[in-house]
Amino acid sequence: METSGVRMVPVVLFYFLGSVKKHEMSRLVKKSPSVCTDLPLNSSDVCNKLRLIKELLKSCYGPTGRLKQVHNNIGGAVVTTSTSSVLLQAISSSHPIISLIKGSILNHVSRFSDCGLFASVFCLSLIEEAGRCGLRKDVIIRVYKHLLSLCTAHLQQADCGCKVKLDFCSSQSLITLARSVISSKPTCVLSEPESAHISRLAVQAFLLTVPCNIPDKVRLGRTVTIPIEGHSVLESAVFPGLLLDTPENISLGNLCSPLRMVLFSASLAGDISELGDGRIEMHQGVDTDSQILDQLLELGKQVLKDEVKLFVCQKVIHPVLQHYLTCNGVIVIERLGISLMEPLIQLTGAQPVATLHTTIPGAAYGEVHNVIVRQFGSKTKMHLHPAGKTTTCTMILCHRNETMLNELKLVCQKTEHVLRLTLREPCALLGGGCTETHLAAYVRHQSKNDVSESSPVLGCSQTEYLLAAEAFCRSLESVATSLQHDDGASFIDLTHAHHWTLPSDVTEEHLEDATALCGCGVVQSCQNKKWSYLPTEYAEFSPAPLTAAALQPTALDSFTAKVNALEVAVETANLVLDVRYVIQDVN
Repeated sequence: METSGVRMVPVVLFYFLGSVKKHEMSRLVKKSPSVCTDLPLNSSDVCNKLRLIKELLKSCYGPTGRLKQVHNNIGGAVVTTSTSSVLLQAISSSHPIISLIKGSILNHVSRFSDCGLFASVFCLSLIEEAGRCGLRKDVIIRVYKHLLSLCTAHLQQADCGCKVKLDFCSSQSLITLARSVISSKPTCVLSEPESAHISRLAVQAFLLTVPCNIPDKVRLGRTVTIPIEGHSVLESAVFPGLLLDTPENISLGNLCSPLRMVLFSASLAGDISELGDGRIEMHQGVDTDSQILDQLLELGKQVLKDEVKLFVCQKVIHPVLQHYLTCNGVIVIERLGISLMEPLIQLTGAQPVATLHTTIPGAAYGEVHNVIVRQFGSKTKMHLHPAGKTTTCTMILCHRNETMLNELKLVCQKTEHVLRLTLREPCALLGGGCTETHLAAYVRHQSKNDVSESSPVLGCSQTEYLLAAEAFCRSLESVATSLQHDDGASFIDLTHAHHWTLPSDVTEEHLEDATALCGCGVVQSCQNKKWSYLPTEYAEFSPAPLTAAALQPTALDSFTAKVNALEVAVETANLVLDVRYVIQDVN
């Protein structure tokens, strides 16, 4: 295919459904030929599947999104969620087009933790609008790519009307960003005070993991999350340091600060299998159990001599060694687990000891300032206070039942990742659909002005360019309107191009009274403001800028995550539109 000097190579997808194992071939079966499908997007079955997935994901979008229960047809646990990563993994389809879109979005979510539903809905809307406008696929692809570069260049500008600079001198903008991420997950079932409380805790935990003194190589700390079911969300808290399970019969009397501690990564259970690989030779009549126990007790004597007060092991400790250390006033913790090793190393400065057959070097010891016992409902935790400044903290997360607690834990982890992205790019985008409507108005205005210059470069007519640009803008507006789930209406103001919603029980005449603020909370309603329903056509205009003093949004989106989601959505849509053949192995 030749178009204006550009050679378009059709994309072919090869998809293998599986293979037959040797032990299953009890009889010879004639191999079926592979199935080749030409122009898969011309198939009504494929288009219906894509439309169904788009409606499913749209219904989950935003703070008032609808929950979904995921359950496979052979049994297993029922998962209630509205999170894109869980939903997309649960969607099973043998068609490679759907698998391609799923894989692309899931890869984005695994790297950025946010904007998965935005990328999904925008990508599927671009594909649907491309089929609706009736243009050649190669024209649509080139225009989409051009408009993507137009959007990203606009978002990178310092005077971009939908970008907000984050002020690290105040935590308010960070709390707003965290609250926007948390409130967008309705499965957490949080009230306004609970959402505000968890948002503040997420920011507090994030700030505790950022080192105060910046060395040559910055290394962020860790937040350890401990879920506790059956308690109020308002009982959740963040503690500097580390909270561990309390050993039985613990005695914290007469402990002088700081406390020296030792950390073992090797098992101290006394089993021969723990001695490592290789050949073991034993003399006749030697009691191996006594020999290993004597070695363990020698280890105990050394740590007592070195004034160790906290003895921690990743694996199991022999009961005799435990008893010996406990009787001599040492706090013993076993079965720490691999997940807590790194936070404990960061907190104490200890180096894990990997064997019991050598003398413990002095550099391997660490320190904690103090140890206290804390009670959280039925759980008792031992709180290790750091000896100095630390970047390790513990978040106690409480909720009323297991489903809500699991979703809240997942959301807090994603929120921490989003907050960390602000260290790389200290900016955010306006939430509530305002970034999408702003970009749609900006692209529509720019494409009308540069149509005579851009269309020859892209190898298409001016009409084709404008039709493709309109499809791109309608797709952006479709994402904004997805935030409305209660049969209400979506509007765009024709001054700043922000997004507004109108409840279903309010008429247009009372619009100013019903919607005091736009979706992101920056623009106020007024009597002389002009509006347009979405997704209806309106005269193109350049969005008017807002003064910096007026930018106090109530909803923010991650700048880094959303820009990448924008790129992923357009590039994935272009790849799907470029697929000419699908070859499937049905054997």
